[in-house]
Amino acid sequence: MTKQVQQLERVIIRFAGDSGDGMQLTGDRFTAETAEFGNDISTLPNFPAEIRAPAGTLPGVSSFQLHFADHDILTPGDAPNVLVAMNPAALKANLGDLPRGADIIVNTDEFTKRNLQKVGYDVSPLDDGSLEPWRVHAVPLTSLTVKALEDFDISKKDAERAKNMFALGLLSWLYHRPTEATIQFLENKFAKKPDIAKANIAAFQAGWNYGETTESFSVSYEVKPARLAPGTYRNISGNQALAYGLIAASVQSGLPLFLGSYPITPASDILHELSKHKNFGVRTFQAEDEIAGVGAALGAAFGGSLGVTTTSGPGVALKAETIGLAVTTELPLIIVDVQRAGPSTGMPTKTEQTDLLMAMFGRNGESPVPIIAPSTPSDCFHAAIEAARIALKYRTPVMLLSDGYLANGSEPWRLPEMSELPDISTTFATAPNGEDGTFLPYKRDPETLARPWAVPGTAGLEHRIGGIEKADGTGNISYDPNNHDLMVRLRQAKVDGIDVPDLEVDDPSGDARVLVLGWGSTYGPIAAAVRRVRNAGGKVAQAHLRHLNPLPANTGEVLKSYDKVLLPEINLGQLALLLRARFLVDIISYNRVRGLPFKAQELAGVIQDVIDSE
Repeated sequence: MTKQVQQLERVIIRFAGDSGDGMQLTGDRFTAETAEFGNDISTLPNFPAEIRAPAGTLPGVSSFQLHFADHDILTPGDAPNVLVAMNPAALKANLGDLPRGADIIVNTDEFTKRNLQKVGYDVSPLDDGSLEPWRVHAVPLTSLTVKALEDFDISKKDAERAKNMFALGLLSWLYHRPTEATIQFLENKFAKKPDIAKANIAAFQAGWNYGETTESFSVSYEVKPARLAPGTYRNISGNQALAYGLIAASVQSGLPLFLGSYPITPASDILHELSKHKNFGVRTFQAEDEIAGVGAALGAAFGGSLGVTTTSGPGVALKAETIGLAVTTELPLIIVDVQRAGPSTGMPTKTEQTDLLMAMFGRNGESPVPIIAPSTPSDCFHAAIEAARIALKYRTPVMLLSDGYLANGSEPWRLPEMSELPDISTTFATAPNGEDGTFLPYKRDPETLARPWAVPGTAGLEHRIGGIEKADGTGNISYDPNNHDLMVRLRQAKVDGIDVPDLEVDDPSGDARVLVLGWGSTYGPIAAAVRRVRNAGGKVAQAHLRHLNPLPANTGEVLKSYDKVLLPEINLGQLALLLRARFLVDIISYNRVRGLPFKAQELAGVIQDVIDSE
């Protein structure tokens, strides 16, 4: 039978199943295949916080959404065109996101009476007509996988576990994905268990063959490669990009990289990645708690290393006192906060932008800290280098605000040439700097207000260190009121004087009256929404802040150049609060805190409403 091949510009696929069904691995492999093929991609993993959530229940559903296209895309997509549902819970949890006419590939073997009852189905939705608005492909994935592996010397349980590879093979056939890399991946992953490796490869190939031979799928689809700028590309997640950016900053600064960290979702993968790169002189220290992690990182900075600590919101709260110590000792330190949802433990695997005010003010005393926020997964690489530049040049701790959406999401990344990276090399103090031959640890560079960085053990540069207020110049303990006022103002002036580029505005028509402003991971959804509004004839400008403290010098001028400024945030209006206070501009806040990124369609509607209200 000759099957029809249909050309598509883009596809959004969501793999969903029990948290033990391997949906994240399946999504990762399909993403890797798609990146190898040359499509532009954007992903959104979504999984429970529990190590093993209750099997077959709605809270236990794990999903992975992938948007790939033959053109530039900005988000993982608002709604999937294809849902692969491995059980009734996966179907029920995701059905509300599916547009009419979408494809559902459902594993019928799991639609048992017990599994249906777990999620509140009295009758199977496969039999009651409730799925008529969608194109349902009923496939007994589990039994087909077991049948395909019956000649292998493995248990039935191990055979059933390979059903995700059967599903991956079927989808790889359906969308003409390359398969060689997945086979190589399985051989490497199960190198010590060759029987398991062969079984998973066989399941993958059986899924491909099922798509080719069954009459259930009479059409397959092609999405041609995207036109990307020339260069060498790889698929990269935000946490990987951030780790590589820190390594690049170490190389470009000439300093050894030291990471002091305590594992915490969703930042742990930075620790895992950096621990693999001892060949670059990277030292990783998994501390016993958050306080020890930042203390070790600050100690490494005192000793002349590029000191870094990685965490999420709860960890930043614990690190606050030591960050304050870094402020008063004026040592370079990078604090990476991969933000997650909620106060306390909250929702560890969900995303938010709710730590901005904590980054600004969450320390005792006047403790100013520069803050930067990457906008996309690959931008985490460049943001890490920028954080290092500021920390080293101005001798200050720097907060880098990533989030769960950026950390776990992925996209194509063009590997930069070393010549494209900034030179952030720094120098240590080597000799006394006082007129009388003494060393003044707080004698400042007149341009940057940075103090000298004196590595312990350098003869003649002995100086006092600690958290008690320092006397200007000498660094001696001081309780003098006027000195304290001076030191507070100097530390603030140093942060205020950091050189950051002007805020750029994208306003093609030049006569837009509405500006959409964003920061951090809202960049993709905002840009996609702005694109939709413009394509419909609307006039709207867009600007995105990377540097949040200090703000670009032209920020106030930009805000006051437009009649209305719309600021979407995944919080209750934290940046809006700061901008209103600073520039007296009536910011229009749009806030959602659902643990999920914005949808482009949702934001496009909000933007259009603001334009129409002019």
